[in-house]
Amino acid sequence: RRRAVGLRGRSDPIRGDVAQWAKTLALELGEFGITVNNVLPGYTATNRLQSLAESKAKTMGVTTEHINEIWKNNTSLKRLGKPEEIASVVAFLASEDSSYINGHDVSVDGGRFGA
Repeated sequence: RRRAVGLRGRSDPIRGDVAQWAKTLALELGEFGITVNNVLPGYTATNRLQSLAESKAKTMGVTTEHINEIWKNNTSLKRLGKPEEIASVVAFLASEDSSYINGHDVSVDGGRFGA
C-alpha cells in the first residue's frame, strides 16, 4: 500500500533540508519498494493564500485583487492553482502507476517564475 506524506505550515526555512532528507530516504528505502518524492505546490487558491493576500495587501496599501494578480502573473499559466490539481499529483505519486518515480521534487506551480 502506498501513502503520501507532506509538510504543512511554515516550512520555508527547512525546505532544502527536507529535500535532502527525502533524497536520502529515497536512496535508502527504494530497494524495499518505498518511494519518496516531494510535491512543491505553487500559488494555490486556498483560504490560507487568501489570508496571506489580505495581509500583504494591507501592508502594501493595495487591494487583495492586486496581490492575486501579481501572483497570477508570476506563473506562465496566469492563474492560481486549484487544490484538486495538487491533490491529483499527490494521488498519482501515491499510486502504483508512479512506482518508478523516486527521489524527485515535483513542482506543481503553473510554471512559476519570480518571487
